[in-house]
Amino acid sequence: MKTKVLAAAVAALSLPLTGCFERPMDLTIAHINDHHSHLEADDGLDITVGGESTRVEVGAFPRVVTKIREIDESKQNVLKLHAGDAITGDLYYTLFGGEADAAMMNQVCFDAFALGNHEFDDGDTGLKTFLDQLASGDCNTSVVAANVRPEVGVSPLTPEGPWDSFRPFVVKSFHGQKVGIIGIDIATKTKNSSNPDSTTEFLDETETAQKYIDKLKKKGVNKIVLLTHYQYGNDLELAKNLSGVDVIIGGDSHSLLGDFDAVGLNSAGDYPTMVTNKDGDPVCVAQAWQYSSIVGELDISFDRKGVVEACSGTPHLMLGDTFKRRNAEGTRVELEGADRDAVYADIDANPVLSIVERDAETQTLLDTYTQRIEEETQTVIANATSNLCLERVPGQGISSLCDVTETQSNGSDVSNLVAKAFMLQSLEADVAIQNAGGVRADVPMGDVTIATAYQLLPFGNTLVNLNMSGAEIKLALEQGVDYVLNPDSSSGAYPYASGLRFDVDISKAFGERVTNIEINSRLAGDWVTLDTASTETNIQVVTNSFVSGGRDGYFVFGDVTNDGRAVDTYLDYAKAFVDYAEAVGTLSKLPLEEYSTQRFYDADGNLQ
Repeated sequence: MKTKVLAAAVAALSLPLTGCFERPMDLTIAHINDHHSHLEADDGLDITVGGESTRVEVGAFPRVVTKIREIDESKQNVLKLHAGDAITGDLYYTLFGGEADAAMMNQVCFDAFALGNHEFDDGDTGLKTFLDQLASGDCNTSVVAANVRPEVGVSPLTPEGPWDSFRPFVVKSFHGQKVGIIGIDIATKTKNSSNPDSTTEFLDETETAQKYIDKLKKKGVNKIVLLTHYQYGNDLELAKNLSGVDVIIGGDSHSLLGDFDAVGLNSAGDYPTMVTNKDGDPVCVAQAWQYSSIVGELDISFDRKGVVEACSGTPHLMLGDTFKRRNAEGTRVELEGADRDAVYADIDANPVLSIVERDAETQTLLDTYTQRIEEETQTVIANATSNLCLERVPGQGISSLCDVTETQSNGSDVSNLVAKAFMLQSLEADVAIQNAGGVRADVPMGDVTIATAYQLLPFGNTLVNLNMSGAEIKLALEQGVDYVLNPDSSSGAYPYASGLRFDVDISKAFGERVTNIEINSRLAGDWVTLDTASTETNIQVVTNSFVSGGRDGYFVFGDVTNDGRAVDTYLDYAKAFVDYAEAVGTLSKLPLEEYSTQRFYDADGNLQ
């Protein structure tokens, strides 16, 4: 009898440590998402510190390295995670195709990286190149994407089997306790708004997540992290509809979470946001904004059954040691004395703010790419067959290359061309509307370089798709023209478009100035009259992120955005033009029938 009891005890000890056999465990997750090739700092952010709005320097990947190492060295059981969209969005990707991003990520050595929609912007082949670059370091970062299915034997991602280039999940062990990390990419958006191969499938996010949660549970893994590129709102719903999930680290929506009220930034929710899963157990949901600006530090306590007992953390907004305000002459200058001391005191008192030194080794590595940019930007991407004139309002005469007679009837050559590029690069757009002031230079005849594109489109804008009605499009054009005529506003609001054409008479009253509006979706069919009375929101309009928020007088764009009918593609607008120019090879004046302003009448009602 004693022998049987002893044998049973030995057998029990040999079982996996699952369920009631687990010990409580504390886990820390250091995470980022959506850095989009933004490897250098953003020096254009204004926050409230020291009692006033202050221009600060935020982010930079060398600071990400410093902060994550700091967390890793100060805590036990640390997971380092990246929730996708590492690439596309800045010159570092335009010029180096993911090489620089991979080099920076390999300074961190992430435990897992989830595929995002923009990882597919250059097709399965482009993604394969990036993943090879990521794997060329010593980190062995696990790439996870459970619901992505490239066709085996067809896609370069899957030459032999479905998991050649990435896995559905990875399991990490901490002192014998296992944590499963499952990757989920946003399916419809990736398929429709990026460029995966046509044979690559994207499976339902919820069904796929549950399938692999169940699979991990059967393997004895009872602490489950979903690493999702699926948007904050979707993550909250996903958590509620799943059994067995404990933590969701997300991306795609670029959501700022946490208490940033004191510094004047708008947060989308708590960090972490707590919801309840299908079992009635807590789920911690977190995201870390964008562009190498924030590192999330999430602390989770699990009970002996693998259920979350407590969850808290800090989204670290990483600052450089530079703080500027405008002086009496309107020039931004560094703060000194008591003003600077007040800023330091605010930073010390606010847990979400920290001045972070750049990791020296990572900065040296980044400098090798930065130094190449000046040379690389001279790369020729197209040839301009003639001078492409810049203009704001038709006939205004701001071009440095062209006589005013060349633009008085139809306006800017290059702004119309930019609008066409945006429409074609935004795969879901029917038409484009671009404010004149967002385009800043003539394009002279001859070689067009990457530098030309970034001089033409110098701002940090992205392309945003707006779901609009014919009535709203009419109102947007009217608002743009009206803002031009307001003496306290800007001629930069004048609307240029692609897939839309119209007449403008600035002698008329508001609501009557833009007439004869015609639409030709993606310039792929015939021009037809736009139904300007229709309130059916069935037209996709791409514009830049500046005016999509209601700026430059385009208040209806702001209303559409606030109504939840806007989707930021996070495609850098200058890069979109670069990609268009490289694709067409030759830049020429558009046929007159494609110019958005067909006829322009001056303040006296005279046709120009």
